[in-house]
Amino acid sequence: MSDLAKIPVTVITGFLGAGKTTLIRHLMQNPQGKRLAILVNEFGTVGVDGDILKSCADANCPVENIVELANGCICCTVADDFIPTIEALMALPVRPDHIIIETSGLALPKPLLKAFDWPAIRSKITVDGVIALADAEAVAAGRFAPSVEAVDAQRAADPSLDHETPLSEVFEDQIACADIILMSKADLAGEAGLAAARAVIMAESPRPIPILSMSEGIIDPALILGLNAKAEDDLAARPSHHDGHDDHEHDDFDTVVIDLPEISDIDALVTAIQRLADEQHILRVKGYVAVAGKPMRLLVQAVGARVRHQFDRAWGASPRQGQLVVIAEHHHVDLAAIRSVLGA
Repeated sequence: MSDLAKIPVTVITGFLGAGKTTLIRHLMQNPQGKRLAILVNEFGTVGVDGDILKSCADANCPVENIVELANGCICCTVADDFIPTIEALMALPVRPDHIIIETSGLALPKPLLKAFDWPAIRSKITVDGVIALADAEAVAAGRFAPSVEAVDAQRAADPSLDHETPLSEVFEDQIACADIILMSKADLAGEAGLAAARAVIMAESPRPIPILSMSEGIIDPALILGLNAKAEDDLAARPSHHDGHDDHEHDDFDTVVIDLPEISDIDALVTAIQRLADEQHILRVKGYVAVAGKPMRLLVQAVGARVRHQFDRAWGASPRQGQLVVIAEHHHVDLAAIRSVLGA
């Protein structure tokens, strides 16, 4: 099979809450005449992002073309999960023209690129490009690390130690692997924030690459699809902190799922989530909540202390049971304390 016959795959990576799902929704709504398939890899067992995307399914990307892989890093489960899933997408009655992979916010993209050399699929697909999203406001403020001040204090106390945080390594690996960087939430960052974020990204990038800004996931698909990067053949130009390692682990992070009863005060929930970020260094909260007197379920998405919520669809016959996925570095996960703050 020639390169021209290979199905192009776009890998969309980026830190927790950078806006990957919002971007993919925009691509689904503007497919440029292509029939898409989506593979969503989430950190945790509750498939919030996949559920959001399935609600946007249409003729160009039907529900059967949207596949979730939850509670497992796809680059760590190549034989068991990733390869069979890609093969199933390629075997659909109507073959997709383009596959989009949304990695988890904790994923390291380079091990995933290596998986595309797997004999079962390497002659059938090619990595069209790696798109890394960076939350411009957060990057400008240094919030891709849980506490820059704490890291600096540790280094100052013992200069012989490198206390680089796992979060910064994830960020740097994603930047180093990318063909294009999208600075998301440009409207929140402002011109000064965008300039500061651009400077941070340029300092981390091992080679000159385009850095574009966007808001609400809106960008011309022609800018990020059809790159023909063949990234699987260009690994040497994409350095990683984990080069030379046979594998990588996500033991630095932990995820818990909190069941919530029906709530009556949305503002109180927002305040509680902000407390988790401020007091317990929680990185990400996402999920659904039932609100008394409201037939629609409340979609909640939080990055640090920044919380967004909206009613997305009716509960219908589903139990009105709220569930929130909470993600943090493992030494910051105190289940009892999290439950107490959320009133679970």
